[in-house]
Amino acid sequence: MSRRPLASSRPGTAVRERPRRTRHLSERTTRTSGVTPTSHVQTRGRSRIFLILTVAVGAAVLVAALTLAGRWLLHQPYFDVQHVTLAGEVHESPSQILTSTHLSDHPAMIDVTRATLQRQLSMYPWIASVSLIKRWPNSVQVTVHEVAAVAVAYDPRHVLRYVSAQGRNLSLAPVTANLPTLMTTPLTLAARSWPYQGAVVAGAVVASQLPSAFASQVRRVIVDQRGNVTLQMTSPIEFFLGPASNLDAKFVAVASAIAHATFAAGDVVDVTTPSELSVTGPSPS
Repeated sequence: MSRRPLASSRPGTAVRERPRRTRHLSERTTRTSGVTPTSHVQTRGRSRIFLILTVAVGAAVLVAALTLAGRWLLHQPYFDVQHVTLAGEVHESPSQILTSTHLSDHPAMIDVTRATLQRQLSMYPWIASVSLIKRWPNSVQVTVHEVAAVAVAYDPRHVLRYVSAQGRNLSLAPVTANLPTLMTTPLTLAARSWPYQGAVVAGAVVASQLPSAFASQVRRVIVDQRGNVTLQMTSPIEFFLGPASNLDAKFVAVASAIAHATFAAGDVVDVTTPSELSVTGPSPS
């Protein structure tokens, strides 16, 4: 058995080394170390993303289909409004409410909302708000919440009207209405338009908060062009409240003065500072 010499015996001849087998070693090292090639990782990642997107799209399509199917089902005649129960209406007739809200047209239950009813009934000044109860499959209950009249006032045509706490013109009022009358001074403030929603709404605010202790004794609530309020009583005296602020304290002062003081006809009691009342007018006899 012969062996190849490591170097040539001839002078000047280069030594040629044997090629090393590194390829198989590298592959064997990769397999034994458990490292996955980069191309395999990218392929697996793309597959996972594709699967997630497929599931997401499928779920969205399913939800959309179920939504459309549900709306189609709820718009079938079986789920139309067939029975309406009304409560709380006083100044509006049931036929007016049913016509204005289109409930008499048997709309789909799903399309009837409180906000829609509120908007449709806003044309009636007495209605402040409404509440809605649905009883599936085809019944609704609508409750009307009306505002209260706190005073009466004459419109520019000298027709008496009920007035709300917000100064809103509610409807015609009889001359026998047992409520204080709103007035402005000078009277030209009410000459051309309804004034009780503007600067003189303070009169309506005061009328709405009159305490039961003396509310029945207030004949007129007078508001001047600066917004100062005067209460004219059934006994011919007046209480000057000034601005419509600190009303609780001012009302306590008025009630105390009525209960404990003696006044003459024409006296004006200034309660702008509730702790320091002042009286002007004829002296008591």
